[in-house]
Amino acid sequence: MDIDRAVQSRIVKTLVAGQVLAGLGLGATVAVGAILAADLGGEALSGAAATSSTLGAAMVSIPLARLAQRWGRRPALALGAGVAAGGSLITVLAIGVAFFPLLILGFAMLGVGTAVGLQARFAATDVAAPEHRGRDLSLVVWSTTIGAVAGPNLIGPGEAVAQWLSLPTNTGSFVFAIAAQLAAMVLYLVALRPDPLVLAGNKPVEPAAAADAGIVRGRGPLIFAIAAIAISHAVMVSIMAMTPVHLVQQGASLTIVGFTISLHIAGMYSLSPVFGWASDRYGRIPTILLGQVFFAAAVLVVALGQLSNSAVTVGLVLLGLGWSASTVAGSALVADLSTGAMRLRIQGRSDTIMSLAGAVGGGFAGPILLVVGYAGLAWGAGVLVLVVAAAALMVWRIKPARPPEPLDATSGVQPAGRT
Repeated sequence: MDIDRAVQSRIVKTLVAGQVLAGLGLGATVAVGAILAADLGGEALSGAAATSSTLGAAMVSIPLARLAQRWGRRPALALGAGVAAGGSLITVLAIGVAFFPLLILGFAMLGVGTAVGLQARFAATDVAAPEHRGRDLSLVVWSTTIGAVAGPNLIGPGEAVAQWLSLPTNTGSFVFAIAAQLAAMVLYLVALRPDPLVLAGNKPVEPAAAADAGIVRGRGPLIFAIAAIAISHAVMVSIMAMTPVHLVQQGASLTIVGFTISLHIAGMYSLSPVFGWASDRYGRIPTILLGQVFFAAAVLVVALGQLSNSAVTVGLVLLGLGWSASTVAGSALVADLSTGAMRLRIQGRSDTIMSLAGAVGGGFAGPILLVVGYAGLAWGAGVLVLVVAAAALMVWRIKPARPPEPLDATSGVQPAGRT
């Protein structure tokens, strides 16, 4: 059946509103996460905030996808938002009792909110027309800008809230995060109707004979798409996670830190509709390559201008743009290359691998910062950028060798008789 455009528009608007709220929670906490971890665990563990958050996202990506497959997007997204709200509450408690392991648990639960955002972008493609998948996906990604840019700038007001509520220093932002995530949970439960995944289950896919099991169009390009998303995320997380620590070491105030992270997040999300349009118009892989160009520029600016707060800020904006182009185009490519039940399974695996890569990047970022400094960390990330760019050029030149192959939706194994 044809999905009415008004229905898809309503679905996208609800997802956009949810992402605005989720972005507010993300932005309110990301700027102070590394600083809180460094205060409790020391500078070497300053990357633990980003690591535990991305690990939390990795751990729940597949379970959330399976929950969505069984019950629909609505309960999966709402549950994830509720868990993220609990993570903010536990983080405040951890700072109050000065217990580092509890802080790690809190950030892991906050990472569930990231997994919700990742699933929400795919939810926008459930019933989208193929020619508009990149656009609809990018609109949901873009909407995070509003809350995420405002969030880091709530550090100052957050401190006033913390004093009013007699909370520990630097925890006021988490009060805003709790309210935003709870509001997102209610929004998904009430307004995400009809459920896009339930609608998609009633919509035939091509080819119709393989609709139930799903198909994968090209294993090589699919592996590349997932790897490009994951490595790009690792590059972004590794540099971004250590920037607040680096700036504080140079004497920057928390206000400057919050402003820098705000601009970085603006780079991550504000131009995502442009990159979505570009990926629809010019192709997924050219847009991924554009992302790597932004990453390369970010590495150069950060490494060569590490002693200048202004240069670091510019580099962080370029870093966000690189992540946006790579993630939007890579995610659209994943959606292009799979259908039916296989699409949901592959999306869950892609989000898990992406989050694990971010966890590795954030985990190693702290020790690397201690050993080779901020510039050395940036140069190391630059090597990963070259790897993705080289792989993209190789895949771009490869033509599909054969038609799509039906896969078993449960095992992901090609049916007997296929070679």
